[in-house]
Amino acid sequence: MSTESDYERVLRGARLRVTAPRVAVLSAVHDHPHSDTDSILWRVRDALGTVSQQAVYDVLRALTEAGLLRRIQPMGSVARYETRVADNHHHVVCRSCGAIADVDCAVGPAPCLSASDDSGYVIDEAEVIYWGLCPRCA
Repeated sequence: MSTESDYERVLRGARLRVTAPRVAVLSAVHDHPHSDTDSILWRVRDALGTVSQQAVYDVLRALTEAGLLRRIQPMGSVARYETRVADNHHHVVCRSCGAIADVDCAVGPAPCLSASDDSGYVIDEAEVIYWGLCPRCA
């Protein structure tokens, strides 16, 4: 996704009205994965000029509910957003600077989907966060 028409097509495919704030939010999150709300707001304002904080919050909520964005919130961090929603990937978080990177599903005999006791649930997704130091902080 890199052009405005790509974002418009994605919004229409999710049966959402195409608006400038929605396109700007999708673009900001796509270009800067794992951004927090304030960073997204700054980028949307940079692209559109005046837009209210509440409008960006509403767009983030609508896009997340529509499955176009994924909201993650590592312990001790503010909510962050990404457009990589079509898989069950995980994240690695730097304990020092807070940088976040994507990690494909854990390897081996399906540890990311095998709970020791599923309590009768049918599990279809797992959220795993790895913690450590990024290359810059190490």
